[in-house]
Amino acid sequence: MNTVVSTGKSFPLGATVYSSGVNFSVFSKGSTAAQLLLFNQADDAYPSRTITLDPVTNRSRHYWHIFVPGLGVGQIYGYQVDGSFAPEQGLRFDPRKVLLDPYGRAIARPANYSRVAACRPGDNCAAAMKSVVTDISRYDWEGDEPLRRPFSRTVIYEMHVAGFTKHPSSGDGIANFDQLFSNKTT
Repeated sequence: MNTVVSTGKSFPLGATVYSSGVNFSVFSKGSTAAQLLLFNQADDAYPSRTITLDPVTNRSRHYWHIFVPGLGVGQIYGYQVDGSFAPEQGLRFDPRKVLLDPYGRAIARPANYSRVAACRPGDNCAAAMKSVVTDISRYDWEGDEPLRRPFSRTVIYEMHVAGFTKHPSSGDGIANFDQLFSNKTT
């Protein structure tokens, strides 16, 4: 099996499965360095393989990208990204943190997951959620289709689901949001 990585492509974002491997691409405007971490299991305290991305060959403007042959659906991964730590400017890079892929479509939650470890400075590898490579072509959309709405006419609204639904006036009133995510992989 060929395990020599190549430059990869900046698009599409996230982990994209091909017959010969997986292309990883992530946007990180303020970063100065990035590593792709590959894990065998969600509970692994250390990655089985760490790939340091070259800022010359694996970066296009603000996009870090790499193609890793031999990987496929189910591969568990995360990123470590370095840059300035300047909270007053909105920059909080910590190169020891394992980060989820913001474009990932699935996550693996280790048995010893700790939000506290994620919030404190320093290594959180053993207790971090990790991303999982998925193949969206295998998903049954049950007839759903894209809205075909131009991005210029799109509004993206983000909210904290637990905070939004916890109050009885929300209708469903989810009392304990953590119960929804009690499974190891979601």
